[in-house]
Amino acid sequence: MLSHAKDLVVLLLVLAIDQNFGTNMPLTDTFIRQVKHSGKPAGDKYTDGLALYLHVKEAGKYWRMSYRFDGKQRLLALGVYPTVTLARARQLRDEARQLVSAGIDPMQAKRDDRAAKAVAASSSFEHMARAYLKKIAPDRTPGTLEKNTSWLEKNVFPAIGAMPISTIKPRDVLAVLEKIEARGAIESAHKIKQLCGQVFRFAIASGLAERDVTADLRGALSAVPKAHYAAITSPAQVGAILRAIYAYSGHPYAQAALKLTPLLFVRPGELRAAEWSEFNLDAGEWRIPAAKMKMRTDHIVPLARQAVEVLRSMFVLTGEGKYVFPSIRTRDRCMSENTVNAALRSMGYSKDMVTAHGFRATARTILDEVLGERPDFIEHQLAHAVRDANGRAYNRTAFLPERRKMMQRWADYLDDLRNDFEGKQLRDAA
Repeated sequence: MLSHAKDLVVLLLVLAIDQNFGTNMPLTDTFIRQVKHSGKPAGDKYTDGLALYLHVKEAGKYWRMSYRFDGKQRLLALGVYPTVTLARARQLRDEARQLVSAGIDPMQAKRDDRAAKAVAASSSFEHMARAYLKKIAPDRTPGTLEKNTSWLEKNVFPAIGAMPISTIKPRDVLAVLEKIEARGAIESAHKIKQLCGQVFRFAIASGLAERDVTADLRGALSAVPKAHYAAITSPAQVGAILRAIYAYSGHPYAQAALKLTPLLFVRPGELRAAEWSEFNLDAGEWRIPAAKMKMRTDHIVPLARQAVEVLRSMFVLTGEGKYVFPSIRTRDRCMSENTVNAALRSMGYSKDMVTAHGFRATARTILDEVLGERPDFIEHQLAHAVRDANGRAYNRTAFLPERRKMMQRWADYLDDLRNDFEGKQLRDAA
């Protein structure tokens, strides 16, 4: 009988220790991992010592610490197991006890820390950069925004994106730029430096930064190598590439863009982002809004008869949408910036021979040197800054009737080159 009583006492003691009932024994990792919710609505509490305990509820296991501050009983949440381990919970408890000893309420300190992190996040470089991009979005082309966002996400955010913008030093930005420069992308490094400077100035205007630290990096990067877009300026060679363009059998969007590139000689980004709302085909006119132009001024492109014909053929395909040249994947975006150049490569023209942008140089050279058009008309049509004798910039309609005639002469001349009329005349004269 006595033996059975002793066994019962031992069993009860083991159960009490196992369940941490009424003991001050510290918890163990094994116990915490294995303990289950008993089913009690209020849950079960298992003490670890020094006011730390584990509250096991149906929803999970929570670390809590009870303490007194300013004469009141308080309860501090220290996290959820297993994200917060036993060792980490004890560390947090000890830190909270030190705060209490120093006369600081751990709960208020936790709220202050959370608020400080929220402020830091809202003033981080990445937050300010994305806010800046959003602000300028209405005045930028989709392609420009996409490129700027990609530059930041790939090169800048991983290094300094999380830093409060007011704490960033010139050397922090320089370290980012030097990595880009080391890849040989010197021009990109300069453009990203300029973009970072715009973000800093936006932060200054927002009251979250004191100065643009990129100003201290003047001269810190290698100079951008001078380069020109490859272009064909020989009339005979222009005729040959025009024949190749009209024989191109790729996607209809690419076919039309290829034909318009030499006819209009606008910047490639302006052509691929063209919207039907900007065109008046009956009047033979394309009005590009300032937001899409490099010089940020409206630009008028007179459309020769040949250009209108190409555009009318495109209207049959894409006229119900927004873009003249939509992406082949989605009509919500315009054609890829690589489409025309990729088509030229497929035709056998390398990037060292000709580029889409190079047709601007083709037009500039031949219109001046071969056709004898007035240089100021040509510069206007290239959307370059042209000023009068008093230094004032001409407006978008300057010399418009003359430019309209020039664009028709240019289109007719390209037809002659494509049909080899000029070559035939030269051979006949010989």
